[in-house]
Amino acid sequence: MEKNYMKVSALNNYIKLIIDDNSFLHKVYIKGEISNFKHHMSGHLYFTLKDEESRINAIMFRNKTIDLKFTPEDGKKVLVSGRVSCYPAQGTYQVYVDQMEEDGLGNLYLKYEELKGKLEREGLFDAKHKKPIPKYPITIGIVTASTGAAIKDILSTIKRRYPICKTILFPALVQGENAAADIVKQIKKAEEFDLDTLIVGRGGGSIEDLWAFNEEIVAKAIYECRIPIISAVGHDIDYTISDFVADLRAPTPTGAAEMAVPTTIEVNDKILSLTEQLNHILKRKLDYHEQKLESLKKAYILKNPSMFYEIKLQKLDHDTEQLEQWIKNYLEKKKQRFKEISSTYILKNPLTVYQNVEERIKHYQRDCINQINQIIKNKNQELYLKINTVKLINPLNILEKGYSLVTKEEKVIKNSKDLTKNDIISIKMKEGSIIASVKEVK
Repeated sequence: MEKNYMKVSALNNYIKLIIDDNSFLHKVYIKGEISNFKHHMSGHLYFTLKDEESRINAIMFRNKTIDLKFTPEDGKKVLVSGRVSCYPAQGTYQVYVDQMEEDGLGNLYLKYEELKGKLEREGLFDAKHKKPIPKYPITIGIVTASTGAAIKDILSTIKRRYPICKTILFPALVQGENAAADIVKQIKKAEEFDLDTLIVGRGGGSIEDLWAFNEEIVAKAIYECRIPIISAVGHDIDYTISDFVADLRAPTPTGAAEMAVPTTIEVNDKILSLTEQLNHILKRKLDYHEQKLESLKKAYILKNPSMFYEIKLQKLDHDTEQLEQWIKNYLEKKKQRFKEISSTYILKNPLTVYQNVEERIKHYQRDCINQINQIIKNKNQELYLKINTVKLINPLNILEKGYSLVTKEEKVIKNSKDLTKNDIISIKMKEGSIIASVKEVK
């Protein structure tokens, strides 16, 4: 039997006819989460719709996007309606979206926004914490996968632009469950080396592929690293938490390499510029000193060197005369002062000082005696007043008038009720006292 071989395009077109002939696929309603979103320069939207178990490619032509009431992006959950057909050029089936509306944010996107807000409030994104990237590094560290386009692009770019720079690769998992912990481990390991700059990143991918760079432990490791870090995750449109925390964000791994090192042309231009500046400075200094030398050569003093010594000798004579005059004046002032002191009244009558002191002492003695006498007088008056006061309040003074003081067991009796028959009492009179026994109490 003869075999009829068909072209791939013929097969794909045949499959397209079968799908297009299925009325069920003419109008489908799908809910899912946007991933791998791309807004093409033509205005068409390309993206993937996915759920927990599967995914399907989708396209929305520009004329259909006019009625969109939101901005599609990775992580957003949407409700779409359209038709399913085959794209023969690639042999894939996809959804041709006619309408799309927002159905809330995907879990990953919500988690991303929550962590971003938290770290921003904690100040991890503040510009004041950003370290400057060295312009002419000696050694650059790279934390990324050991295989793949990212490391190749970084190494080739550095070698092409700045071949004298050394690079050290710290291979890490950049995708999957253990990626975040491995990235943190390699960042901390890089701090053990003498690095000028550290590039941390990977190539492009979906939000799930890049998720390790949205983990808090990675963000904290980048923030705490003492080495300036350039974040290079995904493509220009991809933004991760690491980009906000890093000291500098590059749109791509290649872009990170370009930011990390200058080109040999830039270095040569800088060297030439510095050389020209140095030559200019040296020329100015030489010209200045040459002019100064010429000026010194023409100086009159150099042509007549003996004048230099003559001037010095003349100045020495002048200074000597001034010194002699100063000494003379000083001695004259001291003599005059001595005469003034010698002619004072005290030196002529030295006993006067003693007599004055003696007179003051006598004056102080008289003053002290007067004050003491006055104090004694005042105290005597106070004593007299107090004695009279005591006499007035003394209960025994009443005995002068013929009264008696009756006590029982040294207690003054004021009422007859305080006594009983046969009590022994003491009767105190002005002169003497009597001991008596009570015979009757009324």
